Amino acid sequence: MNKTLSNFIFAVIIGLVFISCANRGTPGGGPKDEIPPSIIKSEPENYSTNFKGDEIRVYFDEYIKIKDLSKQLIISPPMKTQPDVTPTSGASKYISIKIYDTLPPNTTYAFNFGNSITDNNEGNPYPYYRYVLSTGNHIDSLSVNGNIVDALKKEPETFVNVALYEVDSTFTDSIIYKETPKYITNTLDSVTTFSIENLKPGKYMLMALKDGNGDNKFQQKTDQIGFYKSFIEVPTDSSYSLKLFKEEQDFNATRPRLISGEKIAFGYEGDFENMKIDIISETPSEFEYRITKDPKADTLNYWYKPRLEVDSLNFRVSKNDFEKEFTARISEQKRDTLLIGADPTGSISYNEDFKISGTTPLLNFDASKVIMMDKDSTAVTFTSVFDTIKNTYFLKFDRTEDNKYEIEILPEAFEDFFGDKNKDTLSYSLRTQKSSDFGYARFTLVNATYPLIVQLTDSSGNVKAEKYVDKAETVDFLNLSPSMYSIRIIHDANGNQKYDTGNYLKKLQPEKVSHFQDIEIRADWGIQETLTFK
Repeated sequence: MNKTLSNFIFAVIIGLVFISCANRGTPGGGPKDEIPPSIIKSEPENYSTNFKGDEIRVYFDEYIKIKDLSKQLIISPPMKTQPDVTPTSGASKYISIKIYDTLPPNTTYAFNFGNSITDNNEGNPYPYYRYVLSTGNHIDSLSVNGNIVDALKKEPETFVNVALYEVDSTFTDSIIYKETPKYITNTLDSVTTFSIENLKPGKYMLMALKDGNGDNKFQQKTDQIGFYKSFIEVPTDSSYSLKLFKEEQDFNATRPRLISGEKIAFGYEGDFENMKIDIISETPSEFEYRITKDPKADTLNYWYKPRLEVDSLNFRVSKNDFEKEFTARISEQKRDTLLIGADPTGSISYNEDFKISGTTPLLNFDASKVIMMDKDSTAVTFTSVFDTIKNTYFLKFDRTEDNKYEIEILPEAFEDFFGDKNKDTLSYSLRTQKSSDFGYARFTLVNATYPLIVQLTDSSGNVKAEKYVDKAETVDFLNLSPSMYSIRIIHDANGNQKYDTGNYLKKLQPEKVSHFQDIEIRADWGIQETLTFK
């Protein structure tokens, strides 16, 4: 064998050896690990009684991680000091629960981990793990079950707390604002049903809470609430349905402040309707004021003239049972400049008005200095309505399909509270679409109890069209933009032509709402639906 052939054979052998080694070291692409971790042991064991320690450990057969613990972990009854649960980051083969509270005697505690425990590699969850212990000689075993619905939406929120407050000699309705509940659970991220377990027999108040800040107490400004109409007795075989709603915020006024020359901002919480602002400082005989709503904030702006050489002004703010006096500090500042704005721009629908607003209170409007022409250069007549609080003129005029409207506002058409006028000519172009660009819907209501508010909403629940119906008749929605719509019916029990939410302290449930199957509206097309009420 010559040297060249010998070298070739040697190279082939070496190559085969490397390939063989490479094959032995390459993963075989086996089945994906979908098995959740298993618990080897707990110290003390799950469902232990006469617990006296301050630490719990749960051991697993593989490395685990904990995720979303702040959302997933629910401890019932809640502890005043949250225990320290590790690992908070990284992986471990055990979970440690370090308890800092002094636990009361004869009490059963449940630690509900939800889906927070997963294996380290694939993220397979150990589903809905519960660790239960008792400081007494037995485990409480009663439960309360039910479901959550939303007062307005088709589907309720996720991660809703459901709680029980013990009704004893210390119970008052205000307890939900001040104290954490006796027992608590959470619907987590995927279910609308709930089960509060490991309960003692007794009388309880049952409530649901979409908790904005995680303190297990009701904050009217941020939280949603639901409550059962009466106290419940445990044990019980009943299933309870809780309707989650947002209360109307109680009215409150905040300290006023000067934000520009002769303009004082009065902030508020809740609804400003019927809110009164009265000046109680001495003012000259020529003193005048105007009040307008800030379009972007919960604020009423108090404008006054003439300029006063004072350090402060005193006011009284009142609404219904609310009354409070405030002092606003006054300094010399530049006044706001009159600027005119308009809405909409571009396209305008058949049923909306053209709106003209000012940055300072509008006082006079010379309609002769507003010229409106259609696409054929034909003059269009209009009327106007002034809303003093919104500081807006609503221009009303008849529109035809597929038309264009040119609006010209000449100088000095508007004069504001301080005598300033618009100095420039303002021009706006509006257009309407073809009627064939829209669709329509007609509804026949069966077994309906009137009055009703029929609403068409988008997928987020925003109202796109609505009709108030107080007698048996077909309900027509014309000129609908092509889209998917949800049908929502408000049962207007008090006939005030609006949806009324609930109130916990007044023990008022929100008005009943019905939902029907979504509809699709297409251009140049109509649908007819029968809505049958149960």
